[in-house]
Amino acid sequence: MSESEDKSDSYLRSILKCVRCGTCRSVCPVFEETGWESSGARGRMLVAHGISQGMDIDSDVQTSINTCTTCGLCEQNCPSGAKPPDVVEETRHQLVLKNRITDKQAKLRENVNRYGNTLAETSGRYSWLGEEPADFKEHAEYVFFVGCLEAYRYPEVAKATFDILKKFDVTLLPDEYCCGSPLLRTGFEADDVIDKNIEQIKKIGAHTVITGCAGCYTTFKNDYPHEFEVKHVVEFLAEHIDELDMKPLDITVAYHDPCHIGRKHGIYEAPRKIIKAICNLKEMKTIREDARCCGGGGGVLSGYPELSHSIAEKRMAEVPEGVDYVVTSCPLCRRNLSQGNKNIPVIDIVELVALAMK
Repeated sequence: MSESEDKSDSYLRSILKCVRCGTCRSVCPVFEETGWESSGARGRMLVAHGISQGMDIDSDVQTSINTCTTCGLCEQNCPSGAKPPDVVEETRHQLVLKNRITDKQAKLRENVNRYGNTLAETSGRYSWLGEEPADFKEHAEYVFFVGCLEAYRYPEVAKATFDILKKFDVTLLPDEYCCGSPLLRTGFEADDVIDKNIEQIKKIGAHTVITGCAGCYTTFKNDYPHEFEVKHVVEFLAEHIDELDMKPLDITVAYHDPCHIGRKHGIYEAPRKIIKAICNLKEMKTIREDARCCGGGGGVLSGYPELSHSIAEKRMAEVPEGVDYVVTSCPLCRRNLSQGNKNIPVIDIVELVALAMK
């Protein structure tokens, strides 16, 4: 059986696991916003099954499948063990194969293929380095994979991260491309960009890739060959916390668990270990495996920004009183949560570490 046939078979089995109990309706952030059956996991499973049986595909069908953030709250709470996020991603792939894609999806694919990033940026991916080309090592134990958003939207986070990591024999890819996550989450293939990044990692001889983006982490962990270890920067920094020379800060923060390192991979303790070593932590209303989604994942921020921002508002409403910052460990979460409540600053956990090291 080929890999594509195996995936197709797996997703059909997951569809059939759904017993239509409706448990997912109580946790789906998109269903909460729209109230339409087709915008919740149960409805999407029915739509996905219809597509697999040759159902006509119109704009409503596309909207049902494409508005899923793939946050995994439905899977977390499913008593039958169904995996709606996997079904959604495979169904999106089936739609791509039928050339049923939206203008936003087509633009995203064009941006990655043409510019190597999702944002159609033509400037250097490492412009934030300034005049420091010597920081590139031909060989190193670790590679810091920056990612599109940090490289172009949060260069200060990219620089702060690399400044901290440099002391640990960490280098950068000489010609980093998008990791492929935005393509894979929206149904496209990403073999070309994956191959370009893998070739460089092998040439450097690194045994570990460190990412600052939760989406990049999931992609390297799940979609790249398992030829090297993958760590999120919070895992790496938590392991080396005694070497960071941090000073306590008299501030209070809340922490937002990104779906792609939280529910997807169970990384909950590392960021909290770092935060508690620096300042006071006040937990949000829902945390860890129950944490609400920021609303930005799965291509929803790009394709349906109003829906995405509404979900972010709900998440930011869970911030407890008396916090100075909301801290997260994903640039996409940071970007979307900042739209959810502009009165509460949202920062990356690396920025908090950098503040404590000053």
